[in-house]
Amino acid sequence: MIKGINKQVLEIIETNNGYFEKALFFIKPEFSGISENKLRELAQAEIKSAINPPKQKYKTKTNKLLSFICFFGVFISGFIIGVLLSFLI
Repeated sequence: MIKGINKQVLEIIETNNGYFEKALFFIKPEFSGISENKLRELAQAEIKSAINPPKQKYKTKTNKLLSFICFFGVFISGFIIGVLLSFLI
């Protein structure tokens, strides 16, 4: 929904990201007096911080590895118990 047309918009075309073509920033009216270069610097900094993957993704990879190791350990334990029980019967 478009609420008004009196907004100052800063368009960043070079996002240095393969997924996104451009980014739009809507400037708050109280900051419209700041120079365009300063606003572009702030916008580029926001884009760079948004592109970096969150640290939680690395934790999920280690959690998957830990889950696989636990599953494999339980599988081997069950296999060994099954073999031992088959010799007893």
